[in-house]
Amino acid sequence: MKAITFYVMALLCFVATKMHGQTFAQRAAKISENIEKITKEEKDSLKVEVDAVNLLLEKNEISTNDADDRKREYAEKRARNIENRVGVEEEKLAALVKDKVDGKINENFHTKRLKISYDTDGNELKNDSTENKWHEYKRTTSQFVYALGVNRMVKDGAAADGFAWRSDFYEVGVTWNTRLLKDHNLLHAKYGLSLQYNNLRPDGDKVFAVDGNQTMLVDFGRKVDVARLRYVNLVVPAHLEFDFTKKKVKDDKVYFPTYKSFRVGIGGYAGLNVKEKQIIKYHDENDNKVKNKTKGDYNVNDFVYGLSAYVGYDAFSIYAKYDLQEVFTHSFAGYNNFSLGVRFDIN
Repeated sequence: MKAITFYVMALLCFVATKMHGQTFAQRAAKISENIEKITKEEKDSLKVEVDAVNLLLEKNEISTNDADDRKREYAEKRARNIENRVGVEEEKLAALVKDKVDGKINENFHTKRLKISYDTDGNELKNDSTENKWHEYKRTTSQFVYALGVNRMVKDGAAADGFAWRSDFYEVGVTWNTRLLKDHNLLHAKYGLSLQYNNLRPDGDKVFAVDGNQTMLVDFGRKVDVARLRYVNLVVPAHLEFDFTKKKVKDDKVYFPTYKSFRVGIGGYAGLNVKEKQIIKYHDENDNKVKNKTKGDYNVNDFVYGLSAYVGYDAFSIYAKYDLQEVFTHSFAGYNNFSLGVRFDIN
């Protein structure tokens, strides 16, 4: 599943780069590439360090306990390196999104064309001077989508016990937006491909545990700094979008720009769960920081489908989504995931 997630992310970045050329999406794709590179570098370094410890152990130069301690120390160091280095890249991405929303990244909608004239005999004459030509707004446009917010397990309108509002989600993807009416800008069909990262964070010192086909919350037995279950969904979203951007007229020709006014979208999504992982951070009896990651099957539903809507202005909107299927199979019966946050649709 990790390979699937990686290739989907690569596909999203590739599509975004093709859509936007040498602009925002290419820079976002470069940041994603850096994150993958950092992770690989640190894991490769850890493998070299662990192999060196195993060699010492084979030569009886260190004890088994010493070997385990060294491996644990190296693993914690590399995990910290990944967290710190990736954190820098995530800050770059956040700053990039902010610059785009603030209009600091220029997307030029004008092109140049060469003036061509003819002499009295009909021969073509080329003039070195150029003129601006208004670029025609296409009926179908494309966007890079980034969203983030909070998650909440709910049942019959009530929140599940044991979970905090600090549970969170973020979503990255690409979409296409097609104007449905030939001579009016109001109705659009919006569709695409997204990865939804959902985090569920238990209250107190609880963590997730699996007993067969049952997933439950259990006491960890010590103070927990961070505990979260992350599950990733690959979905196809589809919305009917109402765009109140007014048409433009230039040189007696009508143009239909998008994402220049208020927008409302209603629709849904459907897809597959591609990865599950629990992350626990705590201090051991020696007050050392410990971070455990456990990948596996936490009985999260393999299929996901739900309703979603957004309302906003320009590229920014308030975003809500609700999973119609229950989060877990056989566990937390009747509980679904509700998400509320902000969304950026960047042309």
